[in-house]
Amino acid sequence: MKIIAYLYSDPLLESTPDASIWGWEVDQVYQDFAPKRPQLQTLLQDCETQPGSYLLLRLLAELGNSVPEVSDRLSQLNSLGVHVIAIEQNYSSTLSSVGGNPVEMLKILQDVQSQQRQRRIQQGHARNRLKALPPPGKAPYGYRRGKDRYVLDRSAAPVVKDFFGHFLLYGSLRGAVRYLEKKHGKKISVSTGRRWLTSPVYRGDLVYQEQQVLLETHIPIISREEAAQVDRLVRRNRSLAPRTTSAPRSLAGLVSCAACRSSMTVTRVTAVHRAKDYLYLRPLACPTKPKCRLISYQQVLDQTIHSICRELPQAVAQMDIPGIGSVKDSLTAAIATKQQVLARLPGLVASEVLDLETANLRAYKLRTEVSEVQDKLAQLPPVNLKEIAQTVSIPQFWLDLSESERRFYFREFIRQIEIARQDTDWSLNLVFVF
Repeated sequence: MKIIAYLYSDPLLESTPDASIWGWEVDQVYQDFAPKRPQLQTLLQDCETQPGSYLLLRLLAELGNSVPEVSDRLSQLNSLGVHVIAIEQNYSSTLSSVGGNPVEMLKILQDVQSQQRQRRIQQGHARNRLKALPPPGKAPYGYRRGKDRYVLDRSAAPVVKDFFGHFLLYGSLRGAVRYLEKKHGKKISVSTGRRWLTSPVYRGDLVYQEQQVLLETHIPIISREEAAQVDRLVRRNRSLAPRTTSAPRSLAGLVSCAACRSSMTVTRVTAVHRAKDYLYLRPLACPTKPKCRLISYQQVLDQTIHSICRELPQAVAQMDIPGIGSVKDSLTAAIATKQQVLARLPGLVASEVLDLETANLRAYKLRTEVSEVQDKLAQLPPVNLKEIAQTVSIPQFWLDLSESERRFYFREFIRQIEIARQDTDWSLNLVFVF
């Protein structure tokens, strides 16, 4: 008894299936790629000389492009004495055949029709992806659908641009959402704002199937540099409590007590008949008895500025900045190489080395690979980090900033501020983000 298998796949929809998926000892595998099935014809001819074989399939729909084709080929295989088994469809011709159980076979053919309809829809979407056409559905806010790409909505695009500008200035998602409603009357949820910040569409790219990104398919609303800064702010805010990202005080969400391991919040105290407020830092959940005492906010702020001016240049000097430069050069070279291959594809089609469909598929894969490398490149710290550290290591730089601006820059460099208590005194330990 000979066991054979047949695989039919569309490179637009899936990668080439592994011939070892059957879990059986298969004597021979016939494999076709869309749209034609020459190996299926070879399989039928071989079965005429070797009747009584077992044929393994993933789905019956792989035997043809329509229900009549599938039904005819099942009848042909049945007449040749071939036992057909569809491993993903719970079908076996030894239990249910075209003539043996009409009710069951009708249900199976209805499943085949549904699978083929779904495959045709997927193929249509895949062809649109190869042409870099927008995915189906409504255009994101800020754009409208053009003939073959997204085009800017002149009334909505400035609103989105203003939203990103406010987030880049203050680093607060909730603050940017409130600002959008107050200035433009555009009310969105925080989750919608978070999707805007991470959406490739506003960077001029298209995203398919939630993971495949094609670069530079339409006019962006924010630049690549702004997008990289947004990504850094989003990653930084993930480590902070949600409310502290938009807190008015620059130290909010950064300070913790080394003694009780509790994070510390800013508390405002108002004296009776006095206009002046006093700010303190207190532990949120101190388990010790007596509880850790409050510390003056202004004293911690002054000490933080003094410490960052002294320690930041030393921390940056210990980093492997030349190594970062070489990694950046390597990624840039990889992008250039892939773009050179992209530029050669039209010539290969003109010389008939590649057909148009294969060239489009290769171009699509190259563009998604370029997007992945570009994302890695955007996550690298700037090469001129030493120069930046020298600039921000001047005390007057920090003193001239507002609290919201100071909050932004603190979080660019500091992951955590630990307060170590020593009887009646205390000291600071800065934990930098790098």
